[in-house]
Amino acid sequence: MENAILMASGLGTRMRPITDTVPKPLVKVAGQCLIETIIACLNERRVDHIYIVVGYLSEQFEYLTRKYNNITLINNDVYRTVNNISSIYTARDVLMKGSCFICEADLYVSDKNILNTELKKSCYFGKYVRGYSNDWVFDTDDNGKIIRVGKNGTDKYNMTGISYFTSEDAKILYEVITEEYGKPGYEELFWDDAVNIHISRFELTVHPVLPKQIIEIDTVDELRSLSDYLEERKKENES
Repeated sequence: MENAILMASGLGTRMRPITDTVPKPLVKVAGQCLIETIIACLNERRVDHIYIVVGYLSEQFEYLTRKYNNITLINNDVYRTVNNISSIYTARDVLMKGSCFICEADLYVSDKNILNTELKKSCYFGKYVRGYSNDWVFDTDDNGKIIRVGKNGTDKYNMTGISYFTSEDAKILYEVITEEYGKPGYEELFWDDAVNIHISRFELTVHPVLPKQIIEIDTVDELRSLSDYLEERKKENES
């Protein structure tokens, strides 16, 4: 079995005032909600079930359960006080069901076939960035195994917001999330921090993608820039 967890509980504060009334994953780009670009990819791959972890303005996501027959919403009651480790902890039982995609829900995915590839190992989808990046990056050994997941790096693959865990590694992820959740300072942890703390227990690689295939939207300026880019591409295709 193959499932997916989509993290959609956050406040999206960097996209205010738009997110004062609309959760960021439901913001539209080129007429399509961000989260539905991800759902399209997962359904193209024919994953068995999609679990969306919601919190902020959660009622606005309910239409998705009517539109798609393979979606379940899971409520994260502590999204205001605990970082996104709380979303994976809330949905942790899904990790015991089989292989699992974990996706941020504020992504614009331009290629709905991007997940239609053979994934033999657990992986983070990554885009290569030349020069220094203060974003999340991956350090790898000579065999391509990820040995660090963390901020800052030079000439590294950067995190895109999509990852895949085989059934074996998904069970390990269940264990490490459960172990780290509740420890002193856990409120500040990203779920990827828990992976990094126990990185030697996983068999993780980087699955390369092109920069424009997966775009994370964090700010109003980034939203405007993407909308302008897509409009320009549309005009070019029509001419």
